[in-house]
Amino acid sequence: MTTALHPPSRRRKARLQEASLLEGPMLLLQSIRGLRSQRALLWLACAPIALLGLGVFNLSARAGVGLTDLDGIQAAKFLADNLWLLVAAALVIFMNAGFAMVEAGMCRQKNAVNILAKNLFVFALAVTAYWVVGYSLMYGNSVIDGWLSFKGFFFDWSAADALACAAGQGPKDCVQLVPSVDFLFQAAFAGTAATIVSGLVAERVKFGEFVLFSLVLTAFIYPISGSWEWNGGWLNSVGNKEFIDFAGSSIVHSVGAWAGLVGAMLLGPRIGKYVNGRTQAIPGHNMAIATLGALILWIGWYGFNPGSQLGMDEWVPYIAVTTTLAAAGGAIGATIVSTLTSGKPDLTMIINGILAGLVSITAGCANLTWVGSWLAGLVGGVIVVFAVAALDSAGIDDPVGAFSVHGVCGIWGTVVIGLWGFDIQGDGSPLGLFVGGGVEQLGIQALGTAAFAIWTVVTCWIAWSVIGALFGGIRVTEEEEINGLDIGEHGMEAYPDFASAGN
Repeated sequence: MTTALHPPSRRRKARLQEASLLEGPMLLLQSIRGLRSQRALLWLACAPIALLGLGVFNLSARAGVGLTDLDGIQAAKFLADNLWLLVAAALVIFMNAGFAMVEAGMCRQKNAVNILAKNLFVFALAVTAYWVVGYSLMYGNSVIDGWLSFKGFFFDWSAADALACAAGQGPKDCVQLVPSVDFLFQAAFAGTAATIVSGLVAERVKFGEFVLFSLVLTAFIYPISGSWEWNGGWLNSVGNKEFIDFAGSSIVHSVGAWAGLVGAMLLGPRIGKYVNGRTQAIPGHNMAIATLGALILWIGWYGFNPGSQLGMDEWVPYIAVTTTLAAAGGAIGATIVSTLTSGKPDLTMIINGILAGLVSITAGCANLTWVGSWLAGLVGGVIVVFAVAALDSAGIDDPVGAFSVHGVCGIWGTVVIGLWGFDIQGDGSPLGLFVGGGVEQLGIQALGTAAFAIWTVVTCWIAWSVIGALFGGIRVTEEEEINGLDIGEHGMEAYPDFASAGN
């Protein structure tokens, strides 16, 4: 029976069902007679709700299996998993506010606008680059077995496989995550890797050149390395045990840290950092916003780690607790050591201790006991204090301690699984050397950290060098650095009223 035989109202319904997402809104608006009346604004107020409903219907229609085809338990599980990942993605995205505040607060007032601009714009760029090609390189089909993946440009948003999986019609190992939600979560991780670089090169890098490097990092360097583990790459087929990096201590944090370290080494230290061979402290201008940034990052980490469970189940709160205990341990470790070494508790070290604990648990948050998690964070907090001092002694200027937090503790967080990790979500068997699991897991963890370090250092050295050669270097002029990047790069100040008052 054709639609011409149906009454007008029925005909409109059929046309909407057959419309694409691009055609649907126009058809819907044309069907609303109230738009020609004095009540047009009232109808328009209802349009977003109607369009949302149309989008959900259209998505289900394209999938072949819709939510209405799922029973109560299946639908609840499907919605819970996807809703949780959406919330987790939002938490990870909000971490950009934390990074911006920590970096801006720990740097000088004259560079605050530059740091804030980098964090905002780079995330927007990272999402775009990851959408165009990064996601495909990270989660595409294998091109070079275990080493390189690709599935074309722009990711496939179809929800067919996810809904079929939820209905019990997919393969045994299928997942019921809508690709759009998974992309958003993964794109937030890519943005985090680029943001880490910002702290290491702060107060002296050109804005445009930094942006270009971030584009290369998020489009190619980070996704390729991530595929080695999270897309069933070669790190999953070395030896009898798989490399474990649950939420990215190495894949996200150490990759971002190594990329930033190469940039910091090529840039050289800030003017005034070293005088007559001695390290000079360059205090940050606002420890209040740096502290607030650390707390925002702590909260955001509940999207980072528990979100990496990729669904809502009984292990999500367990991972949230391991994350919390590690952060607490890191704060305690850094505070004790900084007090013993400098005579007074250093707020910057408390902040970095919290972040060090969080990075230290990111790889093993699903594979460490609660005691093991707190100890991992505690050791991370101790390590970060000595790592900051070691980098200063080596002549590498890291304004916010980013490499010590994300690089050194990223390595530690990955390796600790091989020391006292367990297969907690599996049969509970020991993995680590100290708990009876032997040395094999430790070996594969060490191999993974080394592989990510080598890959990132080599590729980023090439990227930074090429960009510098093409655009006349990556460092601002001496005059711009002395006057501040806010004026030189952006033509504005973060606190113009205070500046004019001489503060």
